[in-house]
Amino acid sequence: MPKQHYKAGGFRARDSIGYLVKHAHQLMKDRVEAEFEAQGFTFQQWIVLMYLRDGIAATPAELCREARHDSGAMTRLIDQLEDRALIERQRDSKDRRVVQLKLTPSGHEMVESLIPLVVGCLNQALDDFSREEVALFKNLLQRLIGRMRELNSASSAAPSSERREP
Repeated sequence: MPKQHYKAGGFRARDSIGYLVKHAHQLMKDRVEAEFEAQGFTFQQWIVLMYLRDGIAATPAELCREARHDSGAMTRLIDQLEDRALIERQRDSKDRRVVQLKLTPSGHEMVESLIPLVVGCLNQALDDFSREEVALFKNLLQRLIGRMRELNSASSAAPSSERREP
């Protein structure tokens, strides 16, 4: 039987891990967006460039999955970045239906120039934490992500008659 960290009676959204992680993310995003404003850039544009730079995604479909963005919004975002000559679309040599996205030299330069702003925001946010606390926090988040992936994989693999609502 799984541990019961929460109970239905008395449950409050503001105490939920999901709410806390999402709220922290939104506050960090707002802070970074304010830093990017002078650069004429958005956080979501930067995320796309970082995902391409770090090999997290290479196609529009992968970007949609990783960034949890719908395809229409992602297409507009890709169009904006392509119009600014920061990325380019290339047809896959093995499957012409697949579009690969690549950073241009200007895209590499832009993403690298914005990293210090993000690092500064992260360091400010974590200033009251020790190195050990930050390492533990990252480890706990990675464990939570791993566990959620396990649960989601098990849920999608189970026949629909065996699936339970969370």
